[in-house]
Amino acid sequence: MNFDGLPGPTHNYSGLARGNLAAERNAQQVANPREAALQGLAKMRALAARGYVQGVLPPHERPSVPALRALGFRGSDDAVIVAAGRDAPELLAACSSAAAMWVANAATVSAAADCGDGRVHFTPANLVTHFHRALEAPVTTRVLRAIFADETRFRVHDPLPAVPQFGDEGAANHTRFAADVTVPGVELFVYGRRGFASGPAPTRFSARQTREAAEAIARNHGLEAGRTIYAQQRPDVIDAGVFHNDVIAVGEGTFLFCHERAFVDQDALLAALQDAVGPAFRATVIRDDELSLSDAVGTYLFNSQLLPRDDGRFLLVAPAECRANRATSELLDRLIADGTPIADVLTFDLRQSMRNGGGPACLRLRVPLTAEDRAAITANVFLDDALDASLEAWIRRHYRDRLAPADLRDPALLDESRRALDELTQLLRLPAVYPFQIAG
Repeated sequence: MNFDGLPGPTHNYSGLARGNLAAERNAQQVANPREAALQGLAKMRALAARGYVQGVLPPHERPSVPALRALGFRGSDDAVIVAAGRDAPELLAACSSAAAMWVANAATVSAAADCGDGRVHFTPANLVTHFHRALEAPVTTRVLRAIFADETRFRVHDPLPAVPQFGDEGAANHTRFAADVTVPGVELFVYGRRGFASGPAPTRFSARQTREAAEAIARNHGLEAGRTIYAQQRPDVIDAGVFHNDVIAVGEGTFLFCHERAFVDQDALLAALQDAVGPAFRATVIRDDELSLSDAVGTYLFNSQLLPRDDGRFLLVAPAECRANRATSELLDRLIADGTPIADVLTFDLRQSMRNGGGPACLRLRVPLTAEDRAAITANVFLDDALDASLEAWIRRHYRDRLAPADLRDPALLDESRRALDELTQLLRLPAVYPFQIAG
């Protein structure tokens, strides 16, 4: 199933993520947090209506007053925000980031059938490459432990050590291939660089994921070595704006959809996946002369969701930009007509998220659960008509429809966000997970 992250009340365009071309290009524009949250909810609603089990993950508390205090700001919470806005607006922007909405970076998740102890394993990502994202790990861990609380079925690990050698960006660089959630799968970990050894690396932007982090997660999850594959992103592609693997490739079931420039030694990787997954494995590889890398990054074609259909083929859930771009739209039509595993395309207006560099795949965390696993979750996080209506009313009640980077200096925004999040935890039947709730 897919758990989507709700954009938070401080959704804004501060351009914090170097290497994310959309975030850099749209820096300092005025955002609409209410529209961002409603767009994300609309995607969840539409997929739930098609019969897909859809979950919700809450946003984080922002601005992060504890982080600002750790950086030397003193006084009341309001005084901390005023001082940070006056003396270090770049730090206030980082501590106000709503980037936790992209829950593909929340954690790496392994199915129970793949893990040595027969439980679903989660490793929250440390996200050490960027300060504004590294702030997320503690709350993400608490949220996951609150939702997946049954320790007989779930194991939520601590994040890996928060150092560059173990840089971990979560499920954005991880794909599980299996015909079914109940059978052992093949887990593909994609990395950008090695943490303790030299090797090919990008020169313009940082490679965020290390191989050592992927290997540590595989060990902690108890994965079988013969069913675990590691692949490296091409450094030149990272330098072209492919900061995560899910910007250039997406897989589901026994199908991989990717660009020909996605991986180092790509032919060898495809052969290894064919051997490990078996005869059912299929790959559709888009050539550069079919779709340029710049168009792939600009439209986020591969930052899409692949959802299984009853006929064995897939629905591709893509951003609206894929139909607005002629080359991408024509390619999608050819893929459907040629009988590839992609049978249909559904696009969504996610422009509020896309302007910060996050498409449909960024907004969701895939969690392989059996029906019994789902029944063990007592939190109110499964989207149905009642939760959908409650969330829409909650968004309209609490979110601003305009937020410029300068507005982050308004102490009232903190109070608004805390009231909203306190109400949301009650709505989702979650315990105290936010710092202001725990401190209070």
